[in-house]
Amino acid sequence: MPARTGVGAHGPGAHKPYALLVEALARSGRLAVCKVALRSRERLSVLRPRNGILVLHTLHWPEEIRDPGDLSSPAPTTDRELEIAELLMAEMAGVDISELHDDYAQALNLLVDTLAAGRTATPPLEPQPPVDLMAALEESVRDARRARNGGHA
Repeated sequence: MPARTGVGAHGPGAHKPYALLVEALARSGRLAVCKVALRSRERLSVLRPRNGILVLHTLHWPEEIRDPGDLSSPAPTTDRELEIAELLMAEMAGVDISELHDDYAQALNLLVDTLAAGRTATPPLEPQPPVDLMAALEESVRDARRARNGGHA
């Protein structure tokens, strides 16, 4: 995922051009392509207006992007699966991002602490067999509803 950050006007003389660029981009529905220097590297980026400010999204240069090949899945989906998936997305809308955390970083820190303490790390669990997609989707919808309703289904 590209990184993003807010971009502001630097100095009093930049306020008018900044405001003009924000408004012109917002009215046109366009993005501005630009280059920025970050960490001693020049990065390709885009500026987009959002809530009266410019948001900078860093991108990859074309030569940094590899052809992924055909990643489409040959597995068919049913109308019922799609309905439940859409229901799950609707139930999960409005997630409080402050409740989310980085599981990978947490596991990595635990591993580093374990090894630094001189203990051996337990190997990761073996991959689990595939689950019934419909059952998993339905359970996820129930969990999302429970979470939204304060623990009541």
